Amino acid sequence: MNKADIRISVAPRFIPEQSNPDAGKYFFSYTITLVNADAQNYQLISREWLITDGDGNEQKVIGEGVVGKQPLIGSGESFSYTSGVLLDSPVGTMQGSYTLINDDKESVKALIEPFLLAYPGAVN
Repeated sequence: MNKADIRISVAPRFIPEQSNPDAGKYFFSYTITLVNADAQNYQLISREWLITDGDGNEQKVIGEGVVGKQPLIGSGESFSYTSGVLLDSPVGTMQGSYTLINDDKESVKALIEPFLLAYPGAVN
């Protein structure tokens, strides 16, 4: 797999109106922005997530595209989307990767570094 200059930023947020802490349900949204700083265009083909709750329970999510799309991100352009996850604990992490293809149909993997999902006040 080739290397691509795809920069990924994540903004997680706790969503109280979709959570029920008394029942051990914590909903988080996350907004991902991909910036294509490469000279080529890239299309996001698939995603792979590893979601770990505070009890160490892991869930893998593998699928095509993101939020029902397989966006083409031109050189110098960006793409953002928001999705969500429900955890059974007040703290968890997510990490993963995107598989993209460039104009030459070469496949690249862009890693998503681990990020924290935390109920307000759960982490000092």
